[in-house]
Amino acid sequence: MTEETILDEAIARIEDEALRQRIAREVELLRGSRRFGLVFDRHLPESVRLAEHPIRKGVRVGLRDESSPETWRVVGFTDSGRQVAVLSGEGGERPVSELVVVREFGEPVFPGLVSVDRLPHDADDAPWHTVINGENFHVLQALRSTHRGKVDLIYIDPPYNTGNDDWIYNDRHVDASDRAKSSKWLSFLERRLIIARDLLKPSGVFIAAIGDDEHHRLRMLLDQVFGAENFIMNITWQGGGSALARHHAGGADYMLIYGRNAELVPRFLDPKPYVPEMLRLVDETLAAGATAAEAQERLRAFIKANSKDMPEGVTRFNNVDANGIIFETADLTNRLPRPNLRYPVTDPDTGRIYDPPENGWTVKRELMEEWVQAGLIAFGKRPRKKKSLRDYAYNMPVPTFYHSRNTANAHLERVLGEKRFPFPKDHEVLMRWLRMTCPPDGLILDFFGGSGTTTEAVLRLNDEDGGTRQSILVTNNELGAKQAKALRKTGHHPGDPEWESMGVFEYVTRPRITTVVTGKRPDGSVYSDGLAANVDFLKLTYLDPGMVRRGREFEAIAPLLWLEGGARGERIVQEPEDGWALTEYYGILFSVDAMAPFAAAVSDAAQADRAPRVVFIITDSPTEFQAAAERLPAGVDAVRLYESYLANYTINVLGGAR
Repeated sequence: MTEETILDEAIARIEDEALRQRIAREVELLRGSRRFGLVFDRHLPESVRLAEHPIRKGVRVGLRDESSPETWRVVGFTDSGRQVAVLSGEGGERPVSELVVVREFGEPVFPGLVSVDRLPHDADDAPWHTVINGENFHVLQALRSTHRGKVDLIYIDPPYNTGNDDWIYNDRHVDASDRAKSSKWLSFLERRLIIARDLLKPSGVFIAAIGDDEHHRLRMLLDQVFGAENFIMNITWQGGGSALARHHAGGADYMLIYGRNAELVPRFLDPKPYVPEMLRLVDETLAAGATAAEAQERLRAFIKANSKDMPEGVTRFNNVDANGIIFETADLTNRLPRPNLRYPVTDPDTGRIYDPPENGWTVKRELMEEWVQAGLIAFGKRPRKKKSLRDYAYNMPVPTFYHSRNTANAHLERVLGEKRFPFPKDHEVLMRWLRMTCPPDGLILDFFGGSGTTTEAVLRLNDEDGGTRQSILVTNNELGAKQAKALRKTGHHPGDPEWESMGVFEYVTRPRITTVVTGKRPDGSVYSDGLAANVDFLKLTYLDPGMVRRGREFEAIAPLLWLEGGARGERIVQEPEDGWALTEYYGILFSVDAMAPFAAAVSDAAQADRAPRVVFIITDSPTEFQAAAERLPAGVDAVRLYESYLANYTINVLGGAR
């Protein structure tokens, strides 16, 4: 008997089904693990506390006041009113009011979405941006049903895991004293990245912001999830405000960029043939004795004459300095690279000669020599004693661009009228990546949404260039460690109104986006004239399988179908009496008996060039689904939904484009 057979038979004897499946899954991971690559402990699945979920027999529960990490199964009740639960093991009897339902990742959950607030602040046919409050792992699972292969750009700014930042694993804040903080962090990310990968289009781009502490581990993890062959680039940017910070490790951040399939991702700044021509034009103008202003004028004339054929990102490089360096309009620290400038560079301290990299340097020899003499180029090892500002530059990556982080703090404080969130992302920096990586009508997802910077960046970029980009932002309503500790001392816990009102979604994200769109702050004061945008604020909810009824099923699934239909136009919110409903973007056949009028309506819309993107056919019969789908116009996606909402999350959804 082989070793694997012995192990498989031992696993098969485990009576607890959930435990048996978990161990079998982990054994398979070990069998398929690589000899080389990133190795880390895959920690027990995370859990989520469902404060609004009813306490029923068979569910797993924990203490609402979080005084113990223990969980138990509810095996029964002591009274007909179900006010006191009998718990498994040594849990004893507990009042239901002291308990909260706990679900581990891996256990079946049945998510739905509830609209919290809607901001119709643009044309009826304009796209809707969605902001979802919920556990991002479960939201990603829901989006895998609605947006598989549809997302152009995923941008995330996950916890940097410095030990000083706040992030939660299994209801506990992970800090510097946690010896397993890196492996917990990798487990935490891996589960989400695997799902996120499935959401990208084949030509989609993934960007992750990260700091020094976990940069090396994240890159290896992304190599394993996306494939090392799909790595595109690593961008360094400097956010320190002072001169010293610009040369110190603490001031550098990174952007790791991957493609779903890198061969299908166009170059961010496709230079041919315009960049060489722009560089030659500027060089010749300056060599003839013209000023930088005159060179800039000629450059802008060239761009204007060729703008229709030039990549959008290249047209923004229309500023020239005295050294002949071309800079981007929106960010004067971002210079246009000079390809194939191949010359050696000599370290003045040691005399060591450094050959140019494969793609050459980014600036001409004269400017490079100025930087060397000014101590702005890193050579060799950092000296043991730091004697001057220059000493901080040793072994440090040369940033692609500079942008002070202080501006993001000040901006968010202006939006909200007060300081409510530490260290937000910078919407101007994000607009930079959006311009380069996402088409004007693309779909952007951020599932570590935090304060809502990504949504604001999309709104402002659309306002700037007339684009119709859509954003899906996923955040939660967690509190920082200090704030949570203070509320617990006063007897408040997750689910309490006092707690929920101070969470990041309710206290920061929602008021921020509302202020940016409407122009009015939470206190009623005027911030701006607002922006034209439609935004839907949604909350992830969890259904109790034992309590689900048909009407409630559709109420929970309605926003998901609307999202899959493109998140445009009106939403079908209830089942009509005639058994079908149709908007300009999607339709639902509730009863196959109504197939004839439904198919006729879809055909009429297609002839008027208003064919819906997708139609949902609710039936348990594969034969009925196929017959109904064949009556639809060619090119309309047909998706089968089971009559039980729960079955849609336990059985793969069928269907596709005809």
